[in-house]
Amino acid sequence: MGQQKSWRTEAGDCLLMSNKTSQTQLPQALDDYDGDQLELEERLSLRRVAGMSTQVADITEVEYRDLQLERVVLVSVWSVGSQQDADNAMWELKMLAETAGSLVLDALVQRRSSPDSATYVGSGKVQELRTLVRECGADTVICDGELEPAQLRNLEDQIGVKVIDRTSLILDIFAQHAHSAEGKAQVEMAQLQYLRHRLRGWGGNLSRQVGGRAAGGVGIGGRGPGETKIEIDRRRINSRIAVLRRKLRDLDQTRATQRVLRRKNRIPSAALVGYTNAGKSSLLNRLTSAGVMVDNALFVTLDPTTRRAATADGRVFTLTDTVGFIRALPHNLVEAFRSTLEESVDADLLLHVVDGSDTDPFGQVGAVRTVLNEIGAANVAELLVVNKTDAAPADQLLALRGRFPDAVFVSARTGEGIDALEQAISERLAIAGIEVAALIPYSRGDLIDQIHRNGELVSSEHTEAGTLVAARVDAAVAAMLAPYQCAAVAQN
Repeated sequence: MGQQKSWRTEAGDCLLMSNKTSQTQLPQALDDYDGDQLELEERLSLRRVAGMSTQVADITEVEYRDLQLERVVLVSVWSVGSQQDADNAMWELKMLAETAGSLVLDALVQRRSSPDSATYVGSGKVQELRTLVRECGADTVICDGELEPAQLRNLEDQIGVKVIDRTSLILDIFAQHAHSAEGKAQVEMAQLQYLRHRLRGWGGNLSRQVGGRAAGGVGIGGRGPGETKIEIDRRRINSRIAVLRRKLRDLDQTRATQRVLRRKNRIPSAALVGYTNAGKSSLLNRLTSAGVMVDNALFVTLDPTTRRAATADGRVFTLTDTVGFIRALPHNLVEAFRSTLEESVDADLLLHVVDGSDTDPFGQVGAVRTVLNEIGAANVAELLVVNKTDAAPADQLLALRGRFPDAVFVSARTGEGIDALEQAISERLAIAGIEVAALIPYSRGDLIDQIHRNGELVSSEHTEAGTLVAARVDAAVAAMLAPYQCAAVAQN
């Protein structure tokens, strides 16, 4: 998203994006910290070929259609904010569309106080959009907003091609990238919740709830099945959502048990949060050699990954990579992924990763903090990490340093600033424990190990009788050290 956007302004309220839109560039080869990434190789091997499209005209048998790339036109209503905000929103929609596997042909932005209640954009722009779709051969229109069912239906009827909104687009990307049982269940539940209010009917001929005098004299024997097709579909969706809720509840119990075990073992936890495509997975690979998949695309990570890591002073902690956020994240997704997002709520430290090369990094910070507030993680300790410093403009980095003086600036790709980040994590994950002084026999080296793992070693001195230590530890380790405690420890 660091590419230069090219726009041209036309007369009136319309902004039209240049036809010379390029597909998302694949990232350069990263270092060994990113591992083999077999999943990424599989995805790249299945990329569709640019320049091909699906047929707009329907034919008798769907299996005879060619499997081709969707060609899309983007549409947005600019109602608030500056022109730069509108450009950033459209650029982000373009990235979402390309991540979903489409070829963006053009984009149309209309300036108006609010979206049209019937067709999202005004009636004049609908005709302009219809002409544009026909001229460029598009088969899909993507709107930058969550449209009402009537708006979707009216637009499709007037334009003559498939119309989807931003929420449906994001759900499609999530469906492509979900691999674990929990991730698939979460995405399916979000999709069903979205679809439940957008079921379409085919007229009153399917409604056969008749009978008695109220039915015009049809009487006994004239009653229909009692439900319309839409009602049957809605009931089935509600039943499936109930099944998924129970399944997610069971999976959430497993995740909760894992968190309890980590607390029982006194292991601190940190979570990587931030805007989508900010480089969270690359940082996880750099800090833990996890080898998880990275790609220059949106929402590559849906299934959280937890790895063991160590601070600069040797203390063990867990580091979790979480799903990325985005502006105006659909409510259904927040609700469906709540159990996953709770990894952030329960963490001792949030590593808030920001893409320093993005055109609006300050907007990223605001969007992420809004979602964190929604899920109840606003009070968790936060360390701001500005990533991709190797690709960010110098003046933008200067502005970020001025706005966020406590942030750590790193490049997960080159390794620049990683040492400073590890030191900052070590300081932020300080354990508020009990101060002890003990003379530990050389035969009890396991106690020294417990101090390193679950506390902080302040000083140590080797004597004839054993190791004289001063440390800050939790109550459990303090009890282990109780037989060897002494009054004072010589400082190094």
